[in-house]
Amino acid sequence: MPALPRPAGRDARLDFFRGLALIYIFLDHIPSNVVAWITVRNYGFCDATEIFVFIAGYSATLAYGSQMRRHGFLYGSASLLQRAWQLYIAHIFLFVLFTAQIGWVETRFRNPMYSEEMNLLGFLSEPHVNLIQALLLRFRPTNMDVLPLYIALLLGFAPLLWLLLHRQWLVLGLSGLLYLGAGANNWNLAGYPPGRTWFFNPLCWQFLFVIGACCALSPAAMAVLTRQRRWLQPLCIAYLLFALAVVGTWYWPALETWLPAWLARLIYPIDKTNLDILRLLHFLALAYLVTQRVGPDAAFLHGRLARPFVICGRHSLEIFCLGTLLAFTGHFYLTEFHGALPAQIAVSVAGTLLMILVAWIMEWYRNTGTQGRPSGASA
Repeated sequence: MPALPRPAGRDARLDFFRGLALIYIFLDHIPSNVVAWITVRNYGFCDATEIFVFIAGYSATLAYGSQMRRHGFLYGSASLLQRAWQLYIAHIFLFVLFTAQIGWVETRFRNPMYSEEMNLLGFLSEPHVNLIQALLLRFRPTNMDVLPLYIALLLGFAPLLWLLLHRQWLVLGLSGLLYLGAGANNWNLAGYPPGRTWFFNPLCWQFLFVIGACCALSPAAMAVLTRQRRWLQPLCIAYLLFALAVVGTWYWPALETWLPAWLARLIYPIDKTNLDILRLLHFLALAYLVTQRVGPDAAFLHGRLARPFVICGRHSLEIFCLGTLLAFTGHFYLTEFHGALPAQIAVSVAGTLLMILVAWIMEWYRNTGTQGRPSGASA
């Protein structure tokens, strides 16, 4: 059985990059937002979703793998189901707020564009039917696909985690086969209305989640990869440059002439729903280079500049929900009032600062409550 790593403290890298991914998701969800050019999606095939899912698998393994080893399979499974239930409640609460927000804006400004953009036309016409489908996670407005994916991954993770603790490479191989089979045959979960499927296919995205889990369980394997950096680093850099060149043709059509037709036929379409292999490789290359440059004890992770992102990462569920609401608020403001460059920057900065402020308040409250709670007090 592989031993779980036991760091002296919480790995700040997980919180930092998870917090950074949350900020990226907020910025990317504001359409035509110039500030979104700072996010990773504009410079390669992957985006913040891959960061979030990988860290989710890594963190879940550290947290619930230790519980399963100490208290057994049933307790670890119950803990995972409890977390999935918390995510489900948060998703439904966010769904209610999000639909109410869009419905009010559409009515107040008499602009049906918002319901169409956010995939809510059907909900507003048949709310009783679509609400049931939303409770079943089959109906989801635009920008609300990440939490259902996370819930689905956690619901099936208990037996996988037990197997990972005993037969890690077997699980990784089976997960890879499922990823390839689901992608090749378009196996996916049913969505709503009929004929639709999940935007993030759990049968494919589980592979990245399992890769994150394996990285958490295998410090020895990570050390082997580090020793191979002489050839792995140049290979990863070359792939990132290739991805950058391809993405450049999306924004500057004049560059398309440099992309051979045979290569375009080979790589397109780069499917996000099924986690295209090009996206997966891009993230893995990026993650490898980052881990080689940023260790768990990197000084900047504990500095003032990194602190806001670390705190956001510690309260990821709440900050993700807030970011979803703020992204639509920013979109609405830029559409109805001012959409110029200064307004885009102001909306992006204001939303980011508000997310950081809420995370800071939550961190202060948690720390104060822990320090001030008398011994024996009930939680």
